Amino acid sequence: MPYIGYFQLINSVDTFVVYDNIEYTKKGWINRNRILVNGKDEYITLPLKNDSDFLHVNERYLAESFHKEKIKILRKIKESYRKAPYFSEVYNLIEEILNYNDHNLFQFIFNSINKICNYLEIRTKLIISSNVNINHHLKSQDKVIAICKELKANVYINPIGGIELYSKNEFNNEGLNLKFLKSNEIQYNQFQNNFVPFLSILDLMVFISPDKLKKVLTNYDLINV
Repeated sequence: MPYIGYFQLINSVDTFVVYDNIEYTKKGWINRNRILVNGKDEYITLPLKNDSDFLHVNERYLAESFHKEKIKILRKIKESYRKAPYFSEVYNLIEEILNYNDHNLFQFIFNSINKICNYLEIRTKLIISSNVNINHHLKSQDKVIAICKELKANVYINPIGGIELYSKNEFNNEGLNLKFLKSNEIQYNQFQNNFVPFLSILDLMVFISPDKLKKVLTNYDLINV
């Protein structure tokens, strides 16, 4: 359940490629995010089976303890947000996501992205990276360019955090316009607490109506470097 910028990015493009065949990163955002608990941010984390640190995301699985951990996660979400204006409908969706029966890490996350996109009425086509016909031994920028070319793209949009990772000239040489998405400041009422930005999309969903969320999805700038 990533932050709003992730879904702004999905909403800004015609086709969105979700990486499944990349190495799992410890202490990243793949299997955890932050929610609001008593006015402060706290992590919720999907527990994983112990395995090699070099496996891809689609080779990792939720721990056998997940059936117990998800009860704790749901309880924490309920206790934290039960008085939020849109809690009931959103909580039903979160229950549905956490009760998904495929415990492959990628499939579990991919399902959650699809469910939330449906809630937000995002109609972008989602593609799994390993299904794209390229040389999957390529890394970083080379892999991105190969995917773009295979999918006949002419514009590639990346989150602003990756601005140092890519060369505009390299993309231009391949006939690709490189842009970066920067979320604008978004504030909303969080139980009269001091505002905590960039929490999980869950936080916005319980506090903001679906109609207003549609406007938030377009509250960003696209930057040409």
